Amino acid sequence: MRIAVYGAGGVGGYFGARLAQAGAEVHLIARGAHLQALREHGLRVRSIKGDFQVPAPATDDPAEVGLCDFVLFCVKTFDTDAAAARLAPLIGEGTAVVSLQNGVENEEKLARAVGDGHVMGGAAFIFAEIAEPGVIVHTGGPTSITFGELDGRISPRAERLLACCEQAGFGAELSASIQTVLWAKLAFICAQAGLTAAVRLPIGEIRTAPAGWAAFGRLVAEVCAVAEADGTPVPQAAQQRALALAQAAEPGSFSSLHDDLVAGRRMELETLHGFVVRRAAQHDLAVPTSEAVYAILQPWAIRNQRARAAPV
Repeated sequence: MRIAVYGAGGVGGYFGARLAQAGAEVHLIARGAHLQALREHGLRVRSIKGDFQVPAPATDDPAEVGLCDFVLFCVKTFDTDAAAARLAPLIGEGTAVVSLQNGVENEEKLARAVGDGHVMGGAAFIFAEIAEPGVIVHTGGPTSITFGELDGRISPRAERLLACCEQAGFGAELSASIQTVLWAKLAFICAQAGLTAAVRLPIGEIRTAPAGWAAFGRLVAEVCAVAEADGTPVPQAAQQRALALAQAAEPGSFSSLHDDLVAGRRMELETLHGFVVRRAAQHDLAVPTSEAVYAILQPWAIRNQRARAAPV
């Protein structure tokens, strides 16, 4: 199995490392100091499930990798279009590009770049980040991925990827309704990421504060209302799983949105709450809690983006 991990950060780095550890031929696509460390020392993982290190070829040029069976596409959503435009050297006749990003718009963007037949939807459920260049720290979460063909088929390539993930020893599920999974994850992320970033406290302190936990539930419900209006209803059981996931999360867990805010990095706010607010407006739906979180975080998102764009 030949796999490229495009964006070897917390999500891509962790799952890519586990796949490499299990024997898959994994190529990491990264940049900057992280890429340099990967080349010099390999990929190191500090995990609640046990620390390990794997040697894996790393580059910033997809042409150096060549054709792959699968591409785990894990870049930040604001980099989707630019990264998708560089996928061609990785794509063979049966290659599947599996997005493990946040949000529900990435698959459409990827399809425009490489064609519908090369895209699978996916969702990662894990708390992991780059601790320092070349080092991924995995702090919790279900540590699983769910993926599937956009048309709902249970295809041979999807079954091959499922077997590869199972061999690597992490949770994996093949879904015949991946769009529903993506919306359900968006509901969870908007609540978890939105509140941990806005409040700047971990989920354990939010879920024990009655007003904070009530807001978490409203955020989940608002996103699911938008999903239904958009034609992809999220079953009540999936909404309850989002709440259960937050209840089961390690008390000290934050979110990548929070981490990016406090570190001064560009934030995925527009993919999350910005998208929900705009899509709700299209359907004439009221989403007051989502609007409040968006309003609180937008100044930070603008500030961080300006700071990153400023000349040194």
